[in-house]
Amino acid sequence: MKFKHLPRLIRFLLISILANILILTVMRFIFWNVFNSPNDAIPSIILLKSFYVGAKFDLRLLLIINLPLLTFAWIKPIAIFGSTLGRRLWTGYLTLSFMTVLLFYFVDFGYYAYLETRLDATIVRFFYNPLVSLNMVLESYPVFWAVILFFLLSAAYWVITNLLIKNINRVTLAAPGVLKKCVVTTLFVFIYLCGVYGKISYYPLRWSDAFFSTHAFASALSLNPVLFFVDTFKNKEVQYDKETVKNYYDTISNFLGVAHKDKENLNFKRVIKGNSNNIKQPNVVMVILESFAYNKTSLSGNPLNPSPFFAAIAKDGILFNRFYTPHGGTARSVFTAVTGIPDIEMVKTSSRNPLIVEQHTIINEFKGYEKLYFLGGSSNWGEIRGLLSHNIKGLQVFEEGSYSSPRIDVWGISDMDLFKEANIILSKKKEKPFFAIIQTSGNHRPYTIPEDNNGFKSIPAEQELALKYGFRSVAAYNSFRFMDHCIGSFMDTIKKEDYYNNTIFVFFGDHGLVRNAAHMHKSEDQLLLTRYHVPFVLYAPGLINEGKTYDKVASEVDVLPTIASLASIPYVNSTFGKDLLDKKYDDMRYAFTIKHRQGPELGLIGDQFYFFINADKTNRRLHRIYSDIPRENVIEKFPDVAGKMEHLCLGIFETAKYIRFHNSPKEVAGKVELVNP
Repeated sequence: MKFKHLPRLIRFLLISILANILILTVMRFIFWNVFNSPNDAIPSIILLKSFYVGAKFDLRLLLIINLPLLTFAWIKPIAIFGSTLGRRLWTGYLTLSFMTVLLFYFVDFGYYAYLETRLDATIVRFFYNPLVSLNMVLESYPVFWAVILFFLLSAAYWVITNLLIKNINRVTLAAPGVLKKCVVTTLFVFIYLCGVYGKISYYPLRWSDAFFSTHAFASALSLNPVLFFVDTFKNKEVQYDKETVKNYYDTISNFLGVAHKDKENLNFKRVIKGNSNNIKQPNVVMVILESFAYNKTSLSGNPLNPSPFFAAIAKDGILFNRFYTPHGGTARSVFTAVTGIPDIEMVKTSSRNPLIVEQHTIINEFKGYEKLYFLGGSSNWGEIRGLLSHNIKGLQVFEEGSYSSPRIDVWGISDMDLFKEANIILSKKKEKPFFAIIQTSGNHRPYTIPEDNNGFKSIPAEQELALKYGFRSVAAYNSFRFMDHCIGSFMDTIKKEDYYNNTIFVFFGDHGLVRNAAHMHKSEDQLLLTRYHVPFVLYAPGLINEGKTYDKVASEVDVLPTIASLASIPYVNSTFGKDLLDKKYDDMRYAFTIKHRQGPELGLIGDQFYFFINADKTNRRLHRIYSDIPRENVIEKFPDVAGKMEHLCLGIFETAKYIRFHNSPKEVAGKVELVNP
């Protein structure tokens, strides 16, 4: 069917959407031309990608705006063609939509000129002092000329839209057959919805796709201000109070070991000098294991012995057997591991909050290292692409579409194949040391075990035993065993590689699960410690001479500082983590936990006690972890312990709310300059 024979509504939508994409592209070009810095120009290939990703966001916005036309503009009483009322109605709707988008762009230009950030939900703070804000705008911007230009462009848009509708309406069309019309309409609707989805991928286009580069302006250029404002408006709930943070500053700065205290500027930065004993920089392979709860492992004394290979690695490495994640959930865990900040976002996850996408990470302190990230599925999951690609300089992302191995289920390729693919790439890295993150996902429903599994065999265990010792089913038990089998196969394979002896291997579970743990102390069940309790193992043939087990409390926020110290890397620590191998912190080892809900429950795990309190300071509880009756609230018996733990627990929570908004690389660098003038 030729273009001129298409139904009038489809022809109008095609022309209108393409014309509007051109308009928004021109707006993006103007934005780039006005705000681009010659001293920090975007490389050409990244610039092209910025415009490409931006065009996809623009297309999505325009398709959403035109969706009511596609749905209703063919109905006779309000039809855009053949009805005067319909033509006026839809012309008015499109013009108002254009005016709204144009207003967003005008405000966005001014917002960026003022704050060097694209328009987001934080603009609402200016409405708290409307007169002051209005005077500032009137004194800072050519508002009069902007208003004139705004209405001229809006009027021109109304005239052109009217003319387009009339011209299309004048064309006489031969009535297509019913079958042909149905096929054309169905195909158009399908393509239309694909445009809204935005990607040929398991996950749709998301705001994090704009943060594909560590070049901040490249990400800003990719964004659509209307969609970005909407995305950030959803994530504005968790705020901080600076005065409250100051009230806890002395406690938190002492807890973290801040040498240069500055309550007024809330300095939490610590500059750690590396040990120069290591002449050859070790590689790092950090493996994040899906749902690898401690109670499920053989290390816990589990009678089902589900992880003998992992237990063998732990025996020859450094095992932290009281290691806790702050929360359940994989996206939250990745955010915490990379940033050193507990994810205190209430409804969604911090990785999904575009307001806090810029974060300093110790991974960047591994200077001269190649950075790699391996995931069997899509890094658009949980919107962690924005967190990782935007903040880890030079990160190479390997995900679905990067591998020759087949996809086996919703989580992408199998973990067995993921380790194989990662080793193929890592074994070729000869010139520079590398820091690689391998994130598994197979130990998860639907518990798929591939046919190509390197000799793995499922065990037909009894359902009752599987439930008793931490698994929801026999399938889950065998899935966990397969995860362990993958780890064992990976370690056997890489022993033959050149990089093996000069690599620090890091293994930890991303979170636990609330499950039975009949073989462990009853506190694991009764205090729901299984949700947070996971193993953390450091294995380094060239650095660790004999196996050790540490019984001290450790937290996921401590992962990167510990790796950097073991690798003798100097680093700036700007968040909560502490080196677990540094004995000077041993008297202040605690793990913060949070149960996410409206009115979250906060927790603090210490050597002997577990303290709970709601964020509104109600329902205070203190439990003895190794008591015969761990559910007993002993707060009246140990008021001093409870008071100390309460203050630290609330301090971590309030400081986490603040610090995630003040942990950008630029702000951290500024604070370091103050510490080392």
